[in-house]
Amino acid sequence: MRTFDLAPIDLGFFTDAPISYRMDVHLPVAPAVAWGELTRQNTLDWCRVIRKIEFTSPAPYGVGTTRQAALGPGFVSLSEVFFDWNEDAEAGRYRNAFQVERSTVPGMKRFGELTEVQPAEVGCRLIWTFALELPSNAAPVTAFSAPTAAKVFRTVENDTIRHFATFTPRA
Repeated sequence: MRTFDLAPIDLGFFTDAPISYRMDVHLPVAPAVAWGELTRQNTLDWCRVIRKIEFTSPAPYGVGTTRQAALGPGFVSLSEVFFDWNEDAEAGRYRNAFQVERSTVPGMKRFGELTEVQPAEVGCRLIWTFALELPSNAAPVTAFSAPTAAKVFRTVENDTIRHFATFTPRA
């Protein structure tokens, strides 16, 4: 399958991206439990729009870790690399960010995700930011893509909330 290279990003992209979606929810589990679910092999298997996510680097994971994602009904494949990874288990604060290096979808300039987990009065708070940029010559597509992307991200948000609401640790 043909792949397309995307431009690199940094943490500032999650604030400045032309298209972004920020999920900020409370989960009824400890920060370490949420982080463990979000960083395990085959994570996000609870999301209807994600077919498979596989770490392609050995554990322990950190900056430079790679991952392969298959989305939708098999049309989209993403090659991801993490450029930020911070774990403070004592404080219950976790953060990672990746950029998509290659995609089977043409027409994306930059794409990435920033995931943050932190303590809350009860359980934890998950802040998950998705950021996307299409080429400047795709302005009409950008206007159409923002609502479409938001719908996909809302599905991920709803599925994640549902997953953690009924979460049972794996054996």
